[in-house]
Amino acid sequence: MNKLLFATLLGGFLGIFDGLTALFTPEVRSQIVGIVIGSTIKGLLTGVIIGFFATRVQSLLAGTIFGLIVGGFFAYLILLMNPGHALNIMLPGCLVGVIVGYAAQRHQAGRARDVARSV
Repeated sequence: MNKLLFATLLGGFLGIFDGLTALFTPEVRSQIVGIVIGSTIKGLLTGVIIGFFATRVQSLLAGTIFGLIVGGFFAYLILLMNPGHALNIMLPGCLVGVIVGYAAQRHQAGRARDVARSV
């Protein structure tokens, strides 16, 4: 599996959990389905951007910082539409970006991973 696909799938998967963190905010629990769907889409988009970056740049630090920036940017866009919940929106969004950025840089495509293990 290449880095772009890996990062996209991981971003979407983590986006589900990003959305589920809204359960900790009682006033938005009635909107949880829409929040989870939106967070999943946001995670997929974040994963695509980070995965594309990871295919071009081979630096763990740069990939992780780029992930933080991308995750924070999309979380900030959501925050602009929902003021008053800064920590509840920004923290999970940034964590998704950091995790996807780190994992995308550490991920090695199938054949390259097998060669690296045998050396």
